[in-house]
Amino acid sequence: MTTLSSISRFLSSSIRLQNHNLSISRFSTATSAETVLNHLHRNGGKIEKTLDSMRLNLDAKCVSQVLQRCYPTQSQLGLRFFIWAGVHSSYRHSCFMFSKACDLYKIRENPSLIFDVLEAYSTEGCSVSVKMFKVLFNVCKEAKLADEALRVLRKMPEFGLRGDNVVYNVVIRLFCEKGDLDMAESLVKEMSEVELYPDLITYMVMIKGFCNVGRLDDACGLFKFMKENGCVPNVVVYSALLDGFCRFGDMERALTLLEEMEKEGGDCGPNVVTYTTVIQCLCNKHRSVEALLVLDRMEACGCLPNRVTVSTLITGLVKEDQVEQAYKLVDRVVKSGSVTKTDCYSTFVVSLERVGRPEEAEKVLRMMLNSGVKPNSLQRHLVEAAELARVMLSKGIKLKGPYVDIISEVLVKSGDEELVKQLTRN
Repeated sequence: MTTLSSISRFLSSSIRLQNHNLSISRFSTATSAETVLNHLHRNGGKIEKTLDSMRLNLDAKCVSQVLQRCYPTQSQLGLRFFIWAGVHSSYRHSCFMFSKACDLYKIRENPSLIFDVLEAYSTEGCSVSVKMFKVLFNVCKEAKLADEALRVLRKMPEFGLRGDNVVYNVVIRLFCEKGDLDMAESLVKEMSEVELYPDLITYMVMIKGFCNVGRLDDACGLFKFMKENGCVPNVVVYSALLDGFCRFGDMERALTLLEEMEKEGGDCGPNVVTYTTVIQCLCNKHRSVEALLVLDRMEACGCLPNRVTVSTLITGLVKEDQVEQAYKLVDRVVKSGSVTKTDCYSTFVVSLERVGRPEEAEKVLRMMLNSGVKPNSLQRHLVEAAELARVMLSKGIKLKGPYVDIISEVLVKSGDEELVKQLTRN
């Protein structure tokens, strides 16, 4: 543990206070970091009390600079400042700041720093609040430290505190993400022992955790239990369960759940992500024609498909030799205005090229160009674009301007200079 004398030596060697009589509010952000450290130096110990006595207008830049000046020799001081700043009345850490602090202090590799701070709090008799602990739990969350978060939870009673739902949900989430559902379940049971009850977030995290490890029956059982106990699921909970069914190929239960969501409507109604997940799974199982029926249901509920939805359907239909259906789909979504011609035609061209139908791909490309659509999206598929250009050249098909310039612009990025020369040659 860093001693106060070492803190003093570091600060006295690296910081000089200027203009003592100026109000802190008049300092620039860069000087605020210097001011914080100088005040800590002048007051020796009592870090939190010293910080409380300063009327600081904190911002992310000031916090970042203090963290950087404390690293690497005064990391404990830096983390204590970070915790204090996280509960300051005029400031809250962003996700970026938690990430920066964890990266700078290498919390994942050096989690002992968290417990050094807690030990210092105890030794110095600091007044510690649940909010301060929550900053530490969010540090553990950012660093994905499940076991350490549990240790922090077990430390709370030493300060006369106990975790609330927010705290337990963070720790439960970490164990679910780790794949340790047994520990997550035990923590849920522990909540009732301390007069806490699972809330929507608890159930959502657990259902998603069960689905991630393939325990679909457990996920369904918990889903049923939450509804029976008056906790109404929202679209996030439904989607977590639906995603689990799709991921492990249980399409019958996925379609049944989707129908239930459509009937529930409101906050439980499926959105574009929900429908697209089901469509992707059906297409992956070579059931793209059936996926078109899901698109019908989607539009009937007033939910328009996006580029990912349509791209998935076009690709699936082409793979299953349902090219005519793909043509009809393109006409349909372009007329509705939900997806652009460029995205539809580009996906169509690439899909045909990938399944070995270059002549059909060339036909779609010419339709695309003749309708005045630029093949900009082909830039994401340079290999297929280059191969298609070769097919057109081998058939003696010559494009006229501005099509030559458009295609050449795409192919330049493929690095095949000779192909570009052939295409642009008169």
